[in-house]
Amino acid sequence: MGVDVLGGIQKGRFIVVGRVGMDLSPVDRSRTEDATEMMVAMGGSSANIAAGLVKLGLSADLVTCVSDDAVGRYCLNQLDAYGVGRSHVRTIQGEERTSLAVYETRVENHQSVIYRNNAADFQMSLEDVEAVDYGAFSALITAGTVFAAEPSRSAAFRAFELARKAGLPIIFDVDYRPYSWPSPEVAADVLSRAGAMSDVIVGNDEEFGFMAGDIAQGLGKARELAGSNAAIVVYKMGPDGAVTIANGEEVSTGIYKVEAVKPTGAGDSFMAGLLAGLAENRPLKEAVLRGSACASIVVAQPGCAPAMPDTDTLDLFLSEHPGPTAA
Repeated sequence: MGVDVLGGIQKGRFIVVGRVGMDLSPVDRSRTEDATEMMVAMGGSSANIAAGLVKLGLSADLVTCVSDDAVGRYCLNQLDAYGVGRSHVRTIQGEERTSLAVYETRVENHQSVIYRNNAADFQMSLEDVEAVDYGAFSALITAGTVFAAEPSRSAAFRAFELARKAGLPIIFDVDYRPYSWPSPEVAADVLSRAGAMSDVIVGNDEEFGFMAGDIAQGLGKARELAGSNAAIVVYKMGPDGAVTIANGEEVSTGIYKVEAVKPTGAGDSFMAGLLAGLAENRPLKEAVLRGSACASIVVAQPGCAPAMPDTDTLDLFLSEHPGPTAA
C-alpha cells in the first residue's frame, strides 16, 4: 500500500530530523571584519524549517543533538520560544560543539563562515531516532546535511525506514553543503540514495545537477525521481523560478521580486511555505507560489528563523505584492 503523501502533510504534524545552531550576523549590513555589534538568532536548516512550519500554524518536533554548553542551551531556549518540540533533542557531553554560523546581511560580496568542525548534530544516533514514536506524527522532513557524516547518516536512513513503516511520507530538502562532506563522490552517492527513498524532494538546479553528475542533467534527474519514487519534485532555479513535477505534469512558476538584503534562509522558508500551503489543501501551484513568497519575505529581512513569516504576514505580503514574475 502506498503512502498517502498529501494526507500526511495535511494532518500537519511534522517530525523534523536535523540540526539546530546559533547564527550571528553583523548589524547595519556591515562586513564581518568591520562589525562592532552582532544580531543573534536560531539557525540550522532543519530548525529553521520547523520554526517556519510552527509560525504558519502547523506542528513540528526536532530530532538532533546539541552540545552541553551555553550555545547548546541557547538553541534549546530558542526551540522553546518558537514552539518547536524538543523532547527528541539530546544534549551530549564531550568535545563536539553545536554549529555556529556567522553571515552578513548584505548581498554584494556576501560572506558566510560556518563552524561545523566536530559538529554535535552529527552525533545523532540510531537510539535517538528509534526512540521516536512515528505514529504520533504525520510526515517526516530532513535536509541533506544530516547525511554528511556518521553516526548521523545511518541514523537518518533508519529514521526514513521507521517513518515509512509507520506510513509517513518522507520530505527531503537536498540542501547540499560541500563543507560538511568528506568528498563530492560520497555526497552524490548518499544524497541520491536519500532521494530514492523520498516522496517529496526539493532542491535547486545545482543540487539536482550534482546528484546527476552534471549540472546540465539536473532537470533530467528531477524528472527521473518524479517518474520513479517521488510524488512531488520541486526543481528550483533561483531568480528563474521553479519547475514542479507531479502526477506526470510539470508546472513552472516565477518568483516574487523584493529588495534582498541577504541570500540566506530562502530555501528553509520555501519548504515551510510549500508544506503549509499543501497542508491547507491548496492546489500544488498555489502552494509552490506561497513557498516562493515566504522565501522572498525572508531574504528581504535580517535573520533566518526570526524572518520566517506567520500566516498573517504571508497573506499581507501576497495581497500587497504585484505578483510573481512570469514562469
